[in-house]
Amino acid sequence: MERRGPTAAAARERARPRSGDQYELRHGAASAVIASVGASLREYRDDDRDLVVPYPADAVRPAYRGATLVPWPNRVIGGEYAFGGVVRRLDLSEPERGHALHGLGAWRSWELVEADAEAVSLRLLLDPTLGYPWRLEITTTFALGADGLTQQVRAVNLDDAPAPYGTAPHPYLLAGPGPLESWSLEVPAERVQLVEPESLTPIGIARVDGELDFRTARSIGSTSIDHAYTDLRRDERGVASVVITDPQAGTGVRMSWDEQCPWVQVHTADLPSGDRALGHRIGLAVEPMTCAPGAMDERRKHVGTITVLAPGDDHTASWTLAPA
Repeated sequence: MERRGPTAAAARERARPRSGDQYELRHGAASAVIASVGASLREYRDDDRDLVVPYPADAVRPAYRGATLVPWPNRVIGGEYAFGGVVRRLDLSEPERGHALHGLGAWRSWELVEADAEAVSLRLLLDPTLGYPWRLEITTTFALGADGLTQQVRAVNLDDAPAPYGTAPHPYLLAGPGPLESWSLEVPAERVQLVEPESLTPIGIARVDGELDFRTARSIGSTSIDHAYTDLRRDERGVASVVITDPQAGTGVRMSWDEQCPWVQVHTADLPSGDRALGHRIGLAVEPMTCAPGAMDERRKHVGTITVLAPGDDHTASWTLAPA
């Protein structure tokens, strides 16, 4: 039998970085790199300073670092949800806690729509599955400009039935060269979702208090955070912002978002091992969300509601990262 080498297409695919196609954006002294797997923010730098925790182009993306989360952010508790009176089950992408985590698009390769020096648009056609039987077209655009790096996510329901939908980003922010414990954090939220410590299953919503209260900027210290905040204080434009700073270096990062995202997840990236080489407290995840953890399940009325896209409807949300 004649041996044949790889086809040209296979050879191109073998040469492709593990994180997918790379799209570099530049504006003045700022640059960003978007990877097509998960439409992920792989790198964002300003004046040679990292604003997010980066990863190499040829690495399998560490967890959900920088990924675009669709058609739900955060957790579907137990991988099971009811929508329209029908109970559906999803694969458990967080088996150690028993949940379906961060949607279906994070490990898919998004296709290029268009790109130039300062912006790139990527598209994902989300086909129906047993656990999520709706067809969505999702387009995301990253644009780098004078105001920072803005990401917009637009979803269109191509199906003939209403579909539950949510989205969020998942960057790990870097205030500066100092350790996370030394950074200052401001989260302008009046309420926080309470969770079971081990499983992170939502158990209620309460006024912020004690160690989870960052309404006034203060040091993170040893506080461990993996919570969703809501009832957000906004400016006259309806914009809410989380700000982290490294007081010693005099640097920081601001994450801002519009009213389409009434929730924000904040996570200090704590690992049970405590091993910084593996990413323990490597950065602060700040995730503006269109819905709360658990909101896919209409039986969990205490966590709020999820967006419902009627056939042909669309939904757009956006957020901006910038030096602070």
